[in-house]
Amino acid sequence: MESVDILLDPVRVFLAQVGVFLPRLLIALVVLIGGWLLAKVIRFAIEKTLRALNFNVLTERAGMDGFLRQGGVQTDTSRIIGLLVYWLVILGALVIAFNGLGLTYITELLGRVVLFVPHVIVALVILAFGTYFARFVSETVITYARNIDLKDAELLGALARYAIITFVVLIALDQLAIGGDIVRESFLIILAGVVLAVALAFGLGGKDWAADKLERWWPSTRAPRSGRRPDDGDDLTP
Repeated sequence: MESVDILLDPVRVFLAQVGVFLPRLLIALVVLIGGWLLAKVIRFAIEKTLRALNFNVLTERAGMDGFLRQGGVQTDTSRIIGLLVYWLVILGALVIAFNGLGLTYITELLGRVVLFVPHVIVALVILAFGTYFARFVSETVITYARNIDLKDAELLGALARYAIITFVVLIALDQLAIGGDIVRESFLIILAGVVLAVALAFGLGGKDWAADKLERWWPSTRAPRSGRRPDDGDDLTP
């Protein structure tokens, strides 16, 4: 009889563990199903809200949606943000479910992903508003340059636009914590190299070109001196 009890003890322990695990598994499944339904509702609400605020019009005018289509992505920025929020809720539900099951390692990994997704959403919003602002500034510069009869207005507008876009991209990368100081320092090195190259071109090999550009942008309005001094040889005697 004792031998039978010894043989049955592992079975009892296993059944006890199963009895403890099954309710946790059931709760985890309920959490996942509820999180999935909540994610679909929130995604629908986010996309509708963004379109009601004309966020898709802003991203279209900013050029982000066109850039996505050129890359083969058949969607717009509003749907991408909605999809990111959808997966944020799903991942949150997974964290709760795995935490209830005692799977701490998976919970820590998913927790890091959950903390990263909001940064991606903020970076997309920064890019959307930043690129739209860059286009607005570019059009303003072009209009002003044309009103004052300044040559190469399109060139000046493009320089203003890409300068702002570069700054906005750096802010977005900093929000994502990608590269950190390396990205900023690399950008400063590249910018310093471009400025030095332009300065050398103006100072050494591009003097004539620079003079022509300066004359086109700021033409000289001084008339040549044509008057004569009284002592230039004229006979003032009566």
